[in-house]
Amino acid sequence: MTARNISRFWEWGRKIICVGRNYADHAKELKNAIPTEPVLFLKPPSAYVREGSSILVPMYSSNLHHEVELGVVIGKGGTAIPQSTAMEHVAGYALCLDMTARDVQDECKSKGLPWTMAKAFNTSCPISEFIPKERIPDPGNVKLWLKVNDQLRQNGCTSQMIFSIPYLISYISEFITLEEGDLILTGTPKGVSAVQQHDKLQAGIEDIVTMSFRVDRQHQ
Repeated sequence: MTARNISRFWEWGRKIICVGRNYADHAKELKNAIPTEPVLFLKPPSAYVREGSSILVPMYSSNLHHEVELGVVIGKGGTAIPQSTAMEHVAGYALCLDMTARDVQDECKSKGLPWTMAKAFNTSCPISEFIPKERIPDPGNVKLWLKVNDQLRQNGCTSQMIFSIPYLISYISEFITLEEGDLILTGTPKGVSAVQQHDKLQAGIEDIVTMSFRVDRQHQ
């Protein structure tokens, strides 16, 4: 077997673990309680989409929201990883969007059902190029931004996270073994809002990386 190229983790990584409500202001804007432990959900690797392809609004949704997030790429797997050594398991980062069918999520929440249809559809995880660990020396203090049609919608800092990256790695790995190539989405700051067909989304991590995507609708 050829050595895996971590800089193309989306081609072979086996799971995407997402953290919900990890910024207090975002929890509040959706009228959710601020969590006392991480809220987790999963996306399949088929959710990945790269620049040059479009984000597709699912046929069953009429309220697709953007959520800009710092993604953590795992370079060394493990189970029950201590917080004190958690960053040794990080290979790098990616700028990510957690595209969310908010109407579907609201319906699922009201019925006490899982969020899978709201979060795991094709193109629900747009990602940037891989960012080597050295380029973000302090991932707990970087600014994230997102624009829709050149209008700033989200502008936050990872210092606002409720649960830190080492805490999340340790917490998740207690019961879900982390593997090389896995991606952890660490939550979104406030400012989420709906996007429409033909919208242009641009997002960035300070001046480290930027990416842009067009929105289209899924066709029957």
